[in-house]
Amino acid sequence: MQNLVTRFIKDESGATAIEYGLIAALIAVGIIGAATALGGKISGNFQTAANAM
Repeated sequence: MQNLVTRFIKDESGATAIEYGLIAALIAVGIIGAATALGGKISGNFQTAANAM
């Protein structure tokens, strides 16, 4: 039983999966923020082009 508890304490595979999940979430937030910021500018450019036509 003590061997099982020792292995459980030393096992870090769950922590690694959580870290990868946090990194993926951070990247997703960055992409969403950039798309939102650029989306407004691109929309404005298309609106200007449409008005010129």
